[in-house]
Amino acid sequence: MLSKDIGVDLGTANVLVHVKGKGIVLNEPSVVAIDSQTKKIVAVGEEARQMLGRTPGNIVAIRPLREGVIADFDVTEMMLRHFINKTVGKSLFVRPRILICVPAGITSVEQKAVREAAERTGARDVYIIEEPRAAAIGAGLDIFQPSGSMVVDIGGGTTDIAVLSLGDVVTSSSIRVAGDKFDEAIIRYVKKQHNLLIGERTAEEVKVQIGSVYPNARQGKYDIRGRDMVTGLPKTIEVTSEEIRIALEEPVTQVIAATRSVLERTPPELAADIYVKGIVLTGGGALLYGLDKLMMDELQVPVLIADDPMTCVARGTGKVLDNLEKVIRPNSRKFFGN
Repeated sequence: MLSKDIGVDLGTANVLVHVKGKGIVLNEPSVVAIDSQTKKIVAVGEEARQMLGRTPGNIVAIRPLREGVIADFDVTEMMLRHFINKTVGKSLFVRPRILICVPAGITSVEQKAVREAAERTGARDVYIIEEPRAAAIGAGLDIFQPSGSMVVDIGGGTTDIAVLSLGDVVTSSSIRVAGDKFDEAIIRYVKKQHNLLIGERTAEEVKVQIGSVYPNARQGKYDIRGRDMVTGLPKTIEVTSEEIRIALEEPVTQVIAATRSVLERTPPELAADIYVKGIVLTGGGALLYGLDKLMMDELQVPVLIADDPMTCVARGTGKVLDNLEKVIRPNSRKFFGN
């Protein structure tokens, strides 16, 4: 039977698919638009994202993953099936092996849901790998050496922090504070300070365009449009980078506190390695302006941003797929199983 190996970074914000021998062939938002009357899919990915907050009554734009886990099983399955068919095509003869990434702190029930969703898309075999491991491998860290490596993977729904050595996790933490919480913090700030209601897409745009978390690191201004809470009418206001820094202070502090907690629980020899090699930031949140400087100041450890941090997890799955037979435990369907 013909087969293809596929690595899937099933993210809260984006789904990336890596096909063995081809590289990353798909990178689309984790959004599905469904007709609520017929229950049929109207759009998936980028096309569906454009509909967020802009759909008529009978069409609902859904993000089926929340905080790194499946919030809507059936929609997740439909989304996965759509993306897999888009990358390898529909065929009774081609049943891919799928390596799928999950957050480090996922429960066995949540993990089972991910596995079942992948299996029901027609996969021949499904393997699981934790995101920080895939991110570290994708960032070029040699985690199989007897030396400490630390990665902080800031995605859309979760921030996964792990210290790795000899191919395994030594200490780790997973918190449900990441890109989505950053957006929510901006929405709350604009609502409180300017009496303006804005949506998730607008908050994300502001974060990308002028967002900063380090004092005076960026001097930007941005016009945002929303609904005035007093008059109920559309309104435009101007926000600054300094305002966004204040808005993001609370969730960013939580990420740094979780990173500090993992460092404090790291054995001394490995902590010494990390002090020399530094902490590597991956995921979309790594691109938050000034985050590396702020973490360096707070933790007194070098902090580096990985090359193309948003694709590190997907690239990591690709490297694992190249050595799948060597690293999968015999009779095990979980990579690096605990």
